[in-house]
Amino acid sequence: MHPTGSEALSPPPRQRNRRIDLLRGVAILLVLFHHFCIAYPLNHSSLAMLLTPEGVRAVARNGNYGVTLFFVISGFLITGNALARWGSLAALDARSFYAFRIARIVPCLLLLLCVVNALALAGLPIFATHIPGMSPLAAMIRANLAALTFSTNVFIAHHGWANYALGVLWSLSVEEVFYITFPLVALLLRRLPFILVFWALIALIGPFYRMAHQNDESGFLFAYFASFDGIAIGCIAAVLASRWRLNERMARILQPVVLAGMVTLYLYRSIGGTNIWGVSAMALGTALLLIASVPHAEGRFISHVRLLRTVEWTGRLSYELYLFHLIILGLLRTILPASTISATGPDRLMILAVFFAASCGVSSLIGRFFAEPLNQTLRARLKQQPPKIVIEN
Repeated sequence: MHPTGSEALSPPPRQRNRRIDLLRGVAILLVLFHHFCIAYPLNHSSLAMLLTPEGVRAVARNGNYGVTLFFVISGFLITGNALARWGSLAALDARSFYAFRIARIVPCLLLLLCVVNALALAGLPIFATHIPGMSPLAAMIRANLAALTFSTNVFIAHHGWANYALGVLWSLSVEEVFYITFPLVALLLRRLPFILVFWALIALIGPFYRMAHQNDESGFLFAYFASFDGIAIGCIAAVLASRWRLNERMARILQPVVLAGMVTLYLYRSIGGTNIWGVSAMALGTALLLIASVPHAEGRFISHVRLLRTVEWTGRLSYELYLFHLIILGLLRTILPASTISATGPDRLMILAVFFAASCGVSSLIGRFFAEPLNQTLRARLKQQPPKIVIEN
């Protein structure tokens, strides 16, 4: 999950794909709404009068499908960047690849750990790590080690949601373990057909792995092989997009159909009942939308709709938003416990607005004054010129 930056798979080299940012914005907003509704259920709020209680639940319960979108976008952008930067996956420079990933991911990750640890040490219980039979300090160290070794999903499988604000790192763990092997697969297999077959096998393993772990949420939602298939599908889509352009007429017909199918799947049932093939279907739908986005990277229609521009903007902030929104939500839960807020009327919607505004404001400041400057500084110290096309998921 999910660093963001400039991206494009086709000329002009510095063009940013606004449609991808829009899709990523939808994904992060679904995740934020999902987490907010866990803390402050909206089933009986004023929103329920508009959408009905079941409608609110249907939108709120499947935030993990937003993460599926992130995984596919991540695989698409990372692979597209590699092809654009080095011409072929066989020519990939592993040192540069890892350097770019470290420069983008590590600064925000370390900042998150520092803030969460500081809040825990300051005595705010919601930010402490709670593991039965383990001292708070030892538990904190254990949670930090999991975060730094990209094994938070394994940590959750063993200890549950022991740390509220660091739980989001499960998806970063999945993603980065995949990318640790990305250059190795490219350089060992070398020939593109072999690489594609490898990714196809990973994509096929996903639903069967989820099928085998239906009695274990950490197994069918957060495990490596329960999630790798989305990233692999994104990687395959990037290769297809670099070699094949979807017919314009076909794209106009296919995109609304794909979107309608994805929305129906999202609203139909909880991800707990649809994940086996639902994750694969959502990933394939996302891949088709990404392939169709390449010829229209400028996203002209986005410029004419304020709401779409706002969603696009949140997509650009998606990494920072994903990492830091639970800090904002945790502080709100500390100051305004859900038990003290009326479950009916507009009160919880006002808190939702504060949550979104504060999360976006903090994430924007972190991105502008911390993450991006450090990203550029680290790359410069590695004596690597910024690539012509910067694609960070």
